[in-house]
Amino acid sequence: MSRIGKKPIPIPKGVTINVTGDAVEIQGPKGKLRQAFPPGITFEIHDGQLLAKTIREDKELGKFHGLGRSLVANAVAGVTEGFKRELDIVGIGYRAELKGRQVVFALGYSHPIVYDIRQGIDIAVDKQTHITVTGIDRQVVGQVAADIRRMRKPDPYKQKGVRYTGEVLKKKVGKTGA
Repeated sequence: MSRIGKKPIPIPKGVTINVTGDAVEIQGPKGKLRQAFPPGITFEIHDGQLLAKTIREDKELGKFHGLGRSLVANAVAGVTEGFKRELDIVGIGYRAELKGRQVVFALGYSHPIVYDIRQGIDIAVDKQTHITVTGIDRQVVGQVAADIRRMRKPDPYKQKGVRYTGEVLKKKVGKTGA
């Protein structure tokens, strides 16, 4: 059994949960999500909490127990508070501009890069160099932030590129004369 899988998921006020055969449908103030969970794991509502259970005591199911619980807990947190990733653009002439449902990046290439914003994701651009990606699905928010970062990966030597806010860039250790 998984330690994480044993923890109950508290159900906040204003959130309705419907457990179907292979997924949990969660509706809250920010939106609605349908989260599938691995086979062999079931969910049940007990005393205002959601509990993840395995269908049998099996070591092979133990690794999916915590995964299923984490996925559903992230969905519950997403429909109540949402998720946010922040990125910084560092470099002379590097900037971003929001145009409708597109973000136009100038990242030192010979052409601007146009990024179409996915459904269910909101992007805010502050001061042309700070980007905030928000949404209710944790996986999609992280993937959009990773796609934006991949447009110009941060260079640890020149300190330029798109990086997560607070990310520390490490340089490789040089050779020592011995």
